[in-house]
Amino acid sequence: MAVSEDQKGTVYEYILAEEAGFSTLPIEVVDGWSWQMKRHIKVSTLYKNSQLETGKMEGTPSEKPVKNIVLPLLNLRYRAEDIDVKDVVLYVDDSDEYYLSFLVKKYHDDVFVVENDLDTFFDEVKESKIDYGAGLAKDTGQAKPDFVSLQSLAFVDQTDLLGGPVCIKHQFTPDKLKDMEKVGWGDEKNGATASVDDVIDYAEQEKTYSYQDAKVNTAGYYIEVYELHGVLKSEYLLQESSDKFARQMHVVCFKTDKQTNTKRGVTLYAKKERRSPFKAAFGDKIYGRALGRGGVEELFEPQIWVNYDMIRMKEMLDSVSKIILKTDDPALAARHPSGLKNMENMEIVEVMDGKNLEVINTYPRNLVLFEKSVADWEQHAQQVAAANDSILGKQPASGTPFKLQELVTAESHGLHDYRRGKYAKWIEEVYRDWIIPYIARKITQGAKFLTELTADEMDFLSEQVAENLANRQRNEQVLEGEIPEDRELLKEKIREDFKKAGNKRFITILKDELKNAPLKVKVNVSNKQKDLSLMVDKLVNIFRFVFSTYDPNSGQFLVFQNKGMVKLFNQIIESSGFTPADFNFQTSTPSPMQAQNVRPNTQPLKALSNVKESPIPVT
Repeated sequence: MAVSEDQKGTVYEYILAEEAGFSTLPIEVVDGWSWQMKRHIKVSTLYKNSQLETGKMEGTPSEKPVKNIVLPLLNLRYRAEDIDVKDVVLYVDDSDEYYLSFLVKKYHDDVFVVENDLDTFFDEVKESKIDYGAGLAKDTGQAKPDFVSLQSLAFVDQTDLLGGPVCIKHQFTPDKLKDMEKVGWGDEKNGATASVDDVIDYAEQEKTYSYQDAKVNTAGYYIEVYELHGVLKSEYLLQESSDKFARQMHVVCFKTDKQTNTKRGVTLYAKKERRSPFKAAFGDKIYGRALGRGGVEELFEPQIWVNYDMIRMKEMLDSVSKIILKTDDPALAARHPSGLKNMENMEIVEVMDGKNLEVINTYPRNLVLFEKSVADWEQHAQQVAAANDSILGKQPASGTPFKLQELVTAESHGLHDYRRGKYAKWIEEVYRDWIIPYIARKITQGAKFLTELTADEMDFLSEQVAENLANRQRNEQVLEGEIPEDRELLKEKIREDFKKAGNKRFITILKDELKNAPLKVKVNVSNKQKDLSLMVDKLVNIFRFVFSTYDPNSGQFLVFQNKGMVKLFNQIIESSGFTPADFNFQTSTPSPMQAQNVRPNTQPLKALSNVKESPIPVT
């Protein structure tokens, strides 16, 4: 349906035209391969839920059976590639500002995670990515981003999911649409040409539909609302001719003119945007199309042929269930034209002399071939989905060597770990761009949060902030040519300032501290990024190795006094995943003069060497 004549060339016509094209027109990924995103989503949804495009015709003699081999393998991937909030580790990449890391992490773990169901959000994106090849999320400026179902898209660029405008088609109930007034929908200041109440009234008038030549009034109804984001013609905002483009957001609805059979658009929101609010997590990338390779898609072929085999097997079983009689006695056939169907139990059948009555053997001799075909396709599907027996929880064959089974298990998890790692990178990006800035804003508004800190935690923060401010003031004094004040005296002055001004002063300082702090996020995923506990073990082993070479007579560490030992130590460092530059030890080969004269300050190490711990082998 087209827009009214006076709305030609407007954003309303653009939306309807793009939606129509997205629903019907395919793209050519490569020569010979046409692909249509909406159909891809539809077919994937059907196969996942044991449905057929042609319908199953339930309750009819020709009903088609479906053996779903897709869903179990998808469920396996959901588990194998899962990432929870507990896998997210926050830190500040600066040892001098570790207290900020503590503050952000405490707010994240104690407040943010409790108040916002992030695990559900991650799971929704993950399952969409696995099912269809991409999961879409939208920044709302609030604590928790929104998951955008691919089924809700009115249109996108089919060659690049985020390369062009993105339009979401919402189905709002009146009360949910009314809630959107809180974010400025329906306000003339935000470019609205109609209020939310006006749109609800339009929908109320049009909520009847035709059914069997009668008009039916629905008990409840949904209101279609289009939310459009992207770089579009500036004239869509300016209401005047322009050849320029600008990033913008539109929220529009349509009402039907029954006399002209056209649609007329109204706007609830229309303003410029600074950036795109969308991020997408992709499956195995396929260049040339908007979605990666979905988990359902890679099982299309096995599922099709399993369905084919199951339908043939049903037809055979249907034939087996029939009892067919053969006789050369025409008189018997005339007496019982319907065969055994209408005969009584234990009824005696009279057959003429020399004539026979036999049951025809209808056993399906080819049934076993179809059963083998189903098993072969199921095995193929498991190979495609990287679902070996070990990951499926099946016991290995008797006599399988343990090392071989261990290798097979590791290989079966390898692909899932790779995909999980890619998803972890996406979560890291979401945290860095959306969640961490939100947490920083909440902390700086944080009188309520700070009051929940324990006395020890407040003392720790105050000490760290005082240390940081004292260092800054001393640096400023040096740069201005002044003699720097004693650090401890400065810290004491700052502590007194805290006491006089209370939490208000402390929060003000934190705002300045957090403003330019190098806040970063790390998603700790086993087998992909550095395992924190393993890294700590490696560091402990390195330090213990150094302590073991300490000579109390000379006050030196022998590892640094011998060319071979220095080389060995460097190898240990590098094999542990570090570089010698990461440590303050002398790891270069000393000259003879250096070996005689260098006496390092070992007081801290002497203190540590007195701590008795069980020995740990060097990694």
